[in-house]
Amino acid sequence: PAPPGRGNGNLRARLTTFVGREDDIRVIGDDLARARLVTLLGPGGAGKTRLSQEAAEAHEGRGGWPDGVWLVELAPVDDPEDVAEATLAAVGARETKLRGAAAEELRVLTDRNGDDPTTRLVEHCAHRSLLLVLDNCEHVVEAAAELTERLLTHCPGVQILATSREPLGVPGESLRPVEPLPDPIALRLLGDRGAAARAGFTVDEDPAAAVEICRRLDGLPLAIELAAARLRLLTPRQIADRLDDRFRLLTSGARTVLPRQQTLRAVVDWSWDLLDEAERTVLRRLSVFAGGCDLAAAEAVCADPSGDTGDAAAFDVADTLGSLVDKSLVVAAPGPGASGMRYRLLETVGEYAAERLAEAGGDREETARRHLVHYRELARTSDPLLRGRRQREAADRLATEYENLRTALRRAVTTRDADEALCLVHSLGWYWHLHDQRTESRHWTEAVAALGTNPFVAPVVPAQPVYGQLVDSPPPYSGEVLAEAWRALHLVRLAARDQTNKDWDDPEIRALVDGVIATYRPGLPQTCRTPASLWIYAVMIAGDAGLLKQVVDATVTTARTLGYRWELASALQLRANILANRADWAGDASRDADESLELFRELGDDWGCAEALSARAESRERRGEHALAARDYREAIAYAERLGAKAQVTVLRVRMAGTLTENGEMAEAERILTEITATVQRFGNEAMPAARMFLAGILGRTGRIAEARVQIQVLREEFAYGAYAIFDVFLLATTAWLDNQDGRHEDALQGIRDATTAFRHPLALMVAPHLPATFLLTAAVSLVSPGGPRREYDGARLLGAYRGLLPPQHVPVSTEREDFAVAEKLARSALGDTAYEAAYAEGGGLTLEEATALI
Repeated sequence: PAPPGRGNGNLRARLTTFVGREDDIRVIGDDLARARLVTLLGPGGAGKTRLSQEAAEAHEGRGGWPDGVWLVELAPVDDPEDVAEATLAAVGARETKLRGAAAEELRVLTDRNGDDPTTRLVEHCAHRSLLLVLDNCEHVVEAAAELTERLLTHCPGVQILATSREPLGVPGESLRPVEPLPDPIALRLLGDRGAAARAGFTVDEDPAAAVEICRRLDGLPLAIELAAARLRLLTPRQIADRLDDRFRLLTSGARTVLPRQQTLRAVVDWSWDLLDEAERTVLRRLSVFAGGCDLAAAEAVCADPSGDTGDAAAFDVADTLGSLVDKSLVVAAPGPGASGMRYRLLETVGEYAAERLAEAGGDREETARRHLVHYRELARTSDPLLRGRRQREAADRLATEYENLRTALRRAVTTRDADEALCLVHSLGWYWHLHDQRTESRHWTEAVAALGTNPFVAPVVPAQPVYGQLVDSPPPYSGEVLAEAWRALHLVRLAARDQTNKDWDDPEIRALVDGVIATYRPGLPQTCRTPASLWIYAVMIAGDAGLLKQVVDATVTTARTLGYRWELASALQLRANILANRADWAGDASRDADESLELFRELGDDWGCAEALSARAESRERRGEHALAARDYREAIAYAERLGAKAQVTVLRVRMAGTLTENGEMAEAERILTEITATVQRFGNEAMPAARMFLAGILGRTGRIAEARVQIQVLREEFAYGAYAIFDVFLLATTAWLDNQDGRHEDALQGIRDATTAFRHPLALMVAPHLPATFLLTAAVSLVSPGGPRREYDGARLLGAYRGLLPPQHVPVSTEREDFAVAEKLARSALGDTAYEAAYAEGGGLTLEEATALI
């Protein structure tokens, strides 16, 4: 063996700056302190080569390698048998000595005829302490593994840092994945390389485009460097917009690097060429997934039903998937919760695989069809679980797979497969409702509706009884089930419209409402269950209070008769909500809410428990039991938070804030409402109008009129005026109340005139029939206040009408009590007790129309 000698190795100076990766270098140093073989794993272009050299150089001084760090570049090696020879050359196979001025003696250390190169390398390294950096092992991985094991077992002073797209598989190997660059580091790299390509460039030129480039290129350093080179020709936004065709765009690599590193396509081609046929089949089929997949989905979608993969025999998807993970072409990471591992493709690999799938003839259509069927079944079988103890589990599963579900829906619509599209929409409808995803619901129901005709357009065919859920069975559908599926689709469309700016009096909507009411009748079994239960929206929009009462009573009775426990709980909760606002109807809202809550608790339905508690809280509010109502709201919020229903939590917090205000906890109510109105809501808008109006009320009562008006102005800007009958009424009434607080009594009176006009809509009259009486109270304050019209007699008559028109069960809220006290005092003072009592009694005999005429 050659005697040990100190050497500096062969690491060369790098020609570009090294950006980031400080933590990676530190961790690799820790790995080398524990293991003799560390392999850096990552996809092509991840920066493994550069990182290995930077890490080796950073730790050379304290790594215990007195004989140096030696880089062995295996990328140019085509024949596995040449791996040992390449390593020999890299570590200094020839040693030259000079004697005299011009003489030299050449001693060839490793060129003895007949010697095995691996043996010569072992002899060379046996008594040396050095680090070998074996770079790019993937295409000669077996030869590299054999050489590595031989060196580690026979040369105790040798450590090896390898880079590869798959593990070497040598005992004692420590694997260190090279992750894509995080956003801040990727942006630094783009800025650094971009400035080299175009003087003066910084990512601040277009920060959004720069972030998009880095993210869509998966944080891969090579891809980012190729994109930076394009800055000589294109702006960041132009590059970002062209990344759907990234393989044509990113072709400007350095001329001095290997051909497979000069273009993005060449980088991925290199990995593809190293795969066997089974691996190529699974990889290209994985491109149909969006947002990754679990093992069950991969096996269902990527398997070859015929067992024919061309030149390859039938393959095991799980084993093949594992091989692709080992080769850094598939990213494996634990899914949320305890859902197991999930597998995904980097966007660049995914685009490449999709191209290969498109080239594979009918394989694309067959794979996409299997994807559609798998995720349709996931949605269909998860839907019942959303109504019970497994509600959170099922909702989380659907959330995890949502991009795949959208992809399946898109395919069903694109291929005009109406049965599949109907099944998916109805399977996802309750999930959309739970998470207040009305935009999604509206989008997909509109898209699917375009595949068929509207069943509510004349001539209307009355619905026949349909038992069970629409999605009890997979497609295809026929007969009354198919007819009901189309009807239900348009009911979901109608329910999703309440966040649009279309007025309920729009002819298209009125025609739809009339058709729904002509089609259904109270007590049909399907109207107890979603989605047909949504026909209640049409009944409410029609404004027929008698029909509404008949429908909710019949739904409770039918659900109880048929033994539909979840549907009974839901119907009771709905009736409790309506009864809380219709004191003129016979019934007990609290009793219904209590029974609903008991059923939902037995079923383990968190969403239902929250809604039942909310209904009970509202009924308690109407009775003036504000402390008990607040307690119910807090419990309801806890249920909704456990489910993760953020929209429901926000609505409940707004309602609780209103109750806290009435309970004297105004500071806490203001804190809650301020927090909600200051937060950008990423779900429905249901809570925001009420939150702003409640907050405006608190601000107005505490003298901050200008701040209160800001809240009203924001509402006017955020919501199209005239879009919602009840919302417009509340907005006008709140503004009028603020005008009174601000001494602008003529303006307040005009605002109340406008509110009474807007309130003539049937929907408003049916849902909140007591509101017009409160308008009379606001008008009375305007008429009797100093600076107002000073029509004290009419003001006193309005006070009498206010009291006379409200049902006996009505409990005034604090603002009503305060306004009544102020108006009564001013009217009595101006008229005297006798005249006031006469006017008040006269007002008590007025009809709503007569009292409104006084305004």
